[in-house]
Amino acid sequence: MNEINDEKISRRKFLGLSSSAIAMMSLAGLGFSKGYAKNEPTIAVQDILNKEYETDVLVIGSGMAGLFASVKAHDAGARVMMVSKGRLGSSGQTPFAKGIFSYDESEEKLSMDEFVAKVSRSALGTNNPVFTKQLVKNSYARVEELRQWGFFDSPLYNVSFSKPMNERNIPLIERVMITNLIEENGHIIGAAGFSVDEDKVIIFKAKTIVLCTGAGGFKPNGFPIGDLTHDGTIMAYEIGAKVTGKEWNDGHPGSEKNPAASFDNWHGMFEQKPSTTSVDIHHDLGVDLNYTAYIKGGPVQMGPPSKDSSTVAMGGPFVPEEFKRSGPPPGGNKEGGPEGRPPRDEKEGAGPGMPQGAAVGGSSAGLSIHKSEGLVPINDKCESTIKGLYAAGDALGSYMSGGIYTQIGSSLAGSAVQGAIAGEAAANYSKEIEFTDISTQKVEAIKTEILAPLKRESGFSPAWVTQTLQGIMIPNFVLYIKKESLLKGALAYIEELKDQNMPLLIASDMHELRLAHETKNMIISAQMKLEASLMRKESRCSHFRLDYPNMDEKNWQAWINIYKDEDGQMKLEKQAFGTWPSLKRA
Repeated sequence: MNEINDEKISRRKFLGLSSSAIAMMSLAGLGFSKGYAKNEPTIAVQDILNKEYETDVLVIGSGMAGLFASVKAHDAGARVMMVSKGRLGSSGQTPFAKGIFSYDESEEKLSMDEFVAKVSRSALGTNNPVFTKQLVKNSYARVEELRQWGFFDSPLYNVSFSKPMNERNIPLIERVMITNLIEENGHIIGAAGFSVDEDKVIIFKAKTIVLCTGAGGFKPNGFPIGDLTHDGTIMAYEIGAKVTGKEWNDGHPGSEKNPAASFDNWHGMFEQKPSTTSVDIHHDLGVDLNYTAYIKGGPVQMGPPSKDSSTVAMGGPFVPEEFKRSGPPPGGNKEGGPEGRPPRDEKEGAGPGMPQGAAVGGSSAGLSIHKSEGLVPINDKCESTIKGLYAAGDALGSYMSGGIYTQIGSSLAGSAVQGAIAGEAAANYSKEIEFTDISTQKVEAIKTEILAPLKRESGFSPAWVTQTLQGIMIPNFVLYIKKESLLKGALAYIEELKDQNMPLLIASDMHELRLAHETKNMIISAQMKLEASLMRKESRCSHFRLDYPNMDEKNWQAWINIYKDEDGQMKLEKQAFGTWPSLKRA
């Protein structure tokens, strides 16, 4: 009989060996990709060239936030360049969002202050009122600009996005994955990445950078966010920026009959033209359905409790009385077309905006609530804790609506509003500073880091590691219905992936190189989500702890920020609601 000897093999190593073995056996049985394997690159790594650019403001990302950041930075007098992992207006979540919020003060019954107060009530205090008010104050102007560019005339956004970009001759570089932000003495000086289509490493020298990289998930089925993998958040974290919001969870439901239809049912079919949405502050938790499924089993029929009391489970996430209702959201679409999500079907008993035959949330696994996850802002100009680095949209942890989604269409509008503010601020600051050279040694070190997966003789394929990560993180009882024992168990596995598998990721070509870097970002984000979920010992909005089911007003009137300390270790801190963060590390 074999015995475990602590002097010969540590508990951590035993856990790693056993977890790897279990994962490899289970995935092999399902016919998934290989784990540890020999690397056989199809390109000559030594022939990969460098290409360099210089600009005042570099905008990373080509969605709604990136568009307005680029346009407003240009209009403020700066030289601007946009770089995108995808295509203009055709990547991230932007092309699937068909409802955009527009607040016209002359027509609305709620005043701006009343709107902010009601959002704060639904968000249970988790929102930042500064950014909530920015949304209602500026959304109408941004929507009118979009109207002038033809945004509401076509379901495809590339044409309308191209209009202001072409009119201003703003350079656009597509299909380039940025992997590294470059800083010196606490100030941003550039960025680096690689082309997916050409054998080139790209270096950007910039005075300021605006991250419009969106949020991220774990590449779940049924939700078209496969290209969103927390890239901006992790790049910024690696150079010392503070990030926030990792404990919150988006709860978009999946469909039993057609999992891939879940996003369309919520945000309008892809073929539909976009339209504006009416003011309707509500209380979308998402995790309440997961709780019911966890307690009573599935499948859970979507809809208000009154329709089918057999699916109701006592307890679960808290909902303020004024937001409890069984009917569809009041109001309609101002454009006369489809609203941000379809109306409730009375015949089928579907809940407000829910697809027929839908199951519990999880199709957006790893994604956080819009505007609640990302870089920590230090002011209302979307500036991060790294000088010269700004963020907007879902890349900024602005807490515009807190740890919950309260207003249909506010995500798209919020990205437009914040993009414009960040772009102008970055442009104005760029006028005050000079360029900082990026040394040849630093460029070569970054290039070596970027291309490392191509150079390894053997290791783990990013597809295999990603599948293992999904198996750890996506279960309902890890991501949505949380308790300490399961969170710690998942964290042990994620730490093993980080320590043992992440340094051995391999790639055979530029496409697989992209997958390797995306996998690395997802692993670090998974650790953040678990650490933050363990730290918040209460339940509030889209964060639910089975072992701490109530809100704790005494200890948890605070956001959780995450940063890397001088030794490279992940650290967490509290930031009181309604305050700006300390720039000193805790």
